[in-house]
Amino acid sequence: MPGLVSVKTPPDAPPLRIAVPEEPPHTPIRPETVRSEAKSSSPATRRPPSPSPSTSRAKPSPDRGSAKKKSPPEKTLINESSLDNPDLGPFLLKLARDTIASGEGPSKALDYALRASKSFEKCAAEGEPSLDLAMSLHVVAAIYCSLGKFEEAVPVLERAIRVPEVQRGADHALAAFSGYMQLGDTHSMLGQLDRSIDCYKEGLKIQMEALGDNDPRVAETCRYLAEAHVQAMQFDEADNLCKKTLEIHRVHSPPASLEEAADRRLMALICEAKGDYESALEHLVLASMAMIANGQETEVASIDVSIGNIYSSLTRFDEAVFSYQKALTVFKSSKGDNHPSVASVFVRLADLYYKTGKIRESRSYCENALRIYGKPVPGTTPEEIASGLTEISAIYELFNEPEEALKLLQKAMKLLEDKPGQQSTVAGIEARTGVMFYMVGRYEESRGSFETAVAKLRGSGERKSAFFGVVLNQMGLACVQLFKIDEAAELFEEAREILEQECGPCHQDTLGVYSNLAATYDAMGRIEDAIEILEYVLKLREEKLGTANPDFDDEKKRLAELLKEAGRSRNKKAKSLENLIDPNSKRTKKETTSKKWSAFGFRS
Repeated sequence: MPGLVSVKTPPDAPPLRIAVPEEPPHTPIRPETVRSEAKSSSPATRRPPSPSPSTSRAKPSPDRGSAKKKSPPEKTLINESSLDNPDLGPFLLKLARDTIASGEGPSKALDYALRASKSFEKCAAEGEPSLDLAMSLHVVAAIYCSLGKFEEAVPVLERAIRVPEVQRGADHALAAFSGYMQLGDTHSMLGQLDRSIDCYKEGLKIQMEALGDNDPRVAETCRYLAEAHVQAMQFDEADNLCKKTLEIHRVHSPPASLEEAADRRLMALICEAKGDYESALEHLVLASMAMIANGQETEVASIDVSIGNIYSSLTRFDEAVFSYQKALTVFKSSKGDNHPSVASVFVRLADLYYKTGKIRESRSYCENALRIYGKPVPGTTPEEIASGLTEISAIYELFNEPEEALKLLQKAMKLLEDKPGQQSTVAGIEARTGVMFYMVGRYEESRGSFETAVAKLRGSGERKSAFFGVVLNQMGLACVQLFKIDEAAELFEEAREILEQECGPCHQDTLGVYSNLAATYDAMGRIEDAIEILEYVLKLREEKLGTANPDFDDEKKRLAELLKEAGRSRNKKAKSLENLIDPNSKRTKKETTSKKWSAFGFRS
């Protein structure tokens, strides 16, 4: 039985390559793709899982000048009417492979591959699915992706996954699995995370039916899907998949294996995102021990950085400094003083020293990191630089230097704006840019930044995430400053619906939206609607959150003023909003910054 393998590529990998098989029959192809990281503290470079012998693939790269070049194939004139020749499809596919290997470029290879797929289609027996056709379509899609034409690759792959019939056996299952995974990668490059995840799920389902639930190759696909869920900030789903991956590797891998270490690093990232820092620390320590046992010194240093992040979150600052300094020593000795890994540790130390009140040291580390990012060493990717600039901008924001923070964000965005698969990252930077514009009083530009961020997030499948709800709230505040009250009300209403579902009614982000929506209704003259919301908020605070929060007195005062204006007293039994709230919905952490618009009590 051929193995069903999920192939991944590290974020710092070279550009897309086209993988064309040496043996055409029954070997579906997937392009190598670059996946954007969910956050800067994500696990270090991912290793691609080793394919089983039956799925090993040749990987010639058309964009490598150092590759051994074959003489270009002679120009072949092929009559379209001869496409029904059964020998023509394999011949055209070989021409496509030779064209790629010769370095001529993918355009001519695409022509050969397209005609090969037409030939396979014409020669297919009626009523019989042709795996040769599916495989040739995979190659066509891979070439489209190498040309940056991801939109054109999607319908080709959608057609390819309709060809195999899984019930016909392992070869068909392999073709279907490869097609779904390649389609998921292509959606990911387009920033369509929800569609990408759906494809990965279908691929995993087919793989599990073919290999069983506990095959090591299933574990690799589970981890791949878990990473996609992390990128989409769907941490509960990622948690379940990562636990399954760990269970499979415990059975099939030796103790302290590299596979287990990779699983634990991802598990630590998930635990950190969910606020479970102690569990995250435990997973990182075990991952570090596994890497030490396997002699992976540089990977140990990367884990030390993550351990330092956890110690910092737990306010164990001395231990955090020790972890960062250990990593810094290794990175300097193994990669050089000006490597981006060194800069990333400088950024962590800058943040830590700011937290401990050592502003001069914090600023010095920021400047050292900026010096490295300003003159990057060969091999540094734009993604690495943009990530570092974004993190430094957050520290300058803490320094109360929003203009400098804004410049850094704009540089980061310029580095990523044309990069495929970076839509969500760019949207996050645009949202932060909107906050910076808001802080310096440039409200029109703030609204514009939020608007473009919202458009990207809607297209990427994050329109139901807590982060999206927070961005809508911030955009609403910008609209209030521009006196676009009706637009602000629509944004606050959408943000309320999302945050109620994702965070619950008692989360600070949700309470902030309630308050802003009440203030907006008040400004619009919808006094009864404003009263209804404020009564519900006060009821929540009195019954579940306590009244010590300073916002309680402000909201109580605002409600009293509205009731006086409406000519009635407070109804303490008001429950009209209860049906809109899901008290059992999950909570998601999200930090943001903005200023108050005090006239009607707006707040973020």
